[in-house]
Amino acid sequence: MPTVKFTYALKRFFPGLQQTAAQGDTLAAVLEEMESSYPGVRSYVLDEQGKLRQHVNIFIDGTMIKDRTTLSDPFSENSEIYIMQALSGG
Repeated sequence: MPTVKFTYALKRFFPGLQQTAAQGDTLAAVLEEMESSYPGVRSYVLDEQGKLRQHVNIFIDGTMIKDRTTLSDPFSENSEIYIMQALSGG
Protein backbone atom coordinates (compact mmCIF):
# COMPACT_ATOMS: atom_id res chain seq x y z
CA MET A 1 0.00 0.00 0.00
CA PRO A 2 1.71 3.25 -1.09
CA THR A 3 2.16 6.06 1.39
CA VAL A 4 1.21 9.63 0.52
CA LYS A 5 3.17 12.43 2.16
CA PHE A 6 2.57 16.15 1.95
CA THR A 7 4.92 19.10 2.35
CA TYR A 8 4.52 21.38 5.31
CA ALA A 9 3.45 24.24 3.00
CA LEU A 10 0.28 22.37 2.04
CA LYS A 11 -0.64 22.00 5.70
CA ARG A 12 -1.12 25.75 5.79
CA PHE A 13 -4.18 25.25 3.59
CA PHE A 14 -5.17 21.80 4.90
CA PRO A 15 -4.17 21.68 8.59
CA GLY A 16 -5.33 18.08 9.03
CA LEU A 17 -3.00 16.63 6.38
CA GLN A 18 -1.03 13.63 7.58
CA GLN A 19 1.04 10.91 6.04
CA THR A 20 -1.63 8.59 4.67
CA ALA A 21 -1.63 5.04 3.35
CA ALA A 22 -3.49 4.81 0.04
CA GLN A 23 -5.14 1.89 -1.70
CA GLY A 24 -5.50 3.31 -5.21
CA ASP A 25 -3.58 1.65 -8.03
CA THR A 26 -3.25 4.82 -10.11
CA LEU A 27 -2.15 8.30 -9.13
CA ALA A 28 -5.55 9.69 -10.06
CA ALA A 29 -7.23 7.12 -7.80
CA VAL A 30 -4.86 7.98 -4.96
CA LEU A 31 -5.68 11.68 -5.31
CA GLU A 32 -9.39 10.89 -5.33
CA GLU A 33 -8.86 8.92 -2.13
CA MET A 34 -7.01 11.87 -0.56
CA GLU A 35 -9.96 14.08 -1.53
CA SER A 36 -12.29 11.92 0.55
CA SER A 37 -10.00 12.30 3.56
CA TYR A 38 -9.05 15.94 2.97
CA PRO A 39 -11.83 17.73 1.06
CA GLY A 40 -10.50 20.31 -1.39
CA VAL A 41 -6.98 18.89 -1.71
CA ARG A 42 -7.64 17.31 -5.11
CA SER A 43 -8.76 20.60 -6.66
CA TYR A 44 -5.74 22.30 -5.11
CA VAL A 45 -3.41 19.77 -6.75
CA LEU A 46 -5.24 19.26 -10.07
CA ASP A 47 -6.86 21.73 -12.44
CA GLU A 48 -10.38 21.48 -13.89
CA GLN A 49 -9.16 19.04 -16.59
CA GLY A 50 -7.49 16.76 -14.04
CA LYS A 51 -3.96 17.90 -14.94
CA LEU A 52 -1.35 18.63 -12.31
CA ARG A 53 -1.30 22.35 -11.56
CA GLN A 54 1.90 24.27 -12.34
CA HIS A 55 2.60 25.13 -8.72
CA VAL A 56 2.47 21.49 -7.59
CA ASN A 57 4.90 18.62 -8.09
CA ILE A 58 4.50 14.97 -7.25
CA PHE A 59 7.44 12.67 -6.62
CA ILE A 60 7.21 8.89 -6.56
CA ASP A 61 10.07 7.29 -4.66
CA GLY A 62 12.15 10.41 -5.12
CA THR A 63 11.54 10.86 -8.85
CA MET A 64 9.33 13.63 -10.18
CA ILE A 65 6.44 12.28 -12.23
CA LYS A 66 6.68 12.74 -16.00
CA ASP A 67 3.03 12.60 -16.93
CA ARG A 68 1.45 15.77 -15.52
CA THR A 69 -1.55 15.40 -17.83
CA THR A 70 -2.99 11.94 -17.22
CA LEU A 71 -0.96 11.01 -14.11
CA SER A 72 0.00 7.64 -15.54
CA ASP A 73 3.37 7.29 -13.78
CA PRO A 74 3.53 3.84 -12.15
CA PHE A 75 4.23 3.09 -8.50
CA SER A 76 4.37 0.02 -6.33
CA GLU A 77 2.56 -0.92 -3.16
CA ASN A 78 5.65 0.12 -1.19
CA SER A 79 6.10 3.47 -2.93
CA GLU A 80 6.22 6.83 -1.22
CA ILE A 81 4.28 9.52 -3.04
CA TYR A 82 5.24 13.08 -2.13
CA ILE A 83 2.90 15.93 -3.00
CA MET A 84 4.76 19.22 -2.95
CA GLN A 85 3.69 22.79 -3.48
CA ALA A 86 6.18 25.01 -5.31
CA LEU A 87 7.29 27.99 -3.26
CA SER A 88 8.74 31.27 -4.41
CA GLY A 89 9.97 34.34 -2.73
CA GLY A 90 13.13 36.17 -1.88
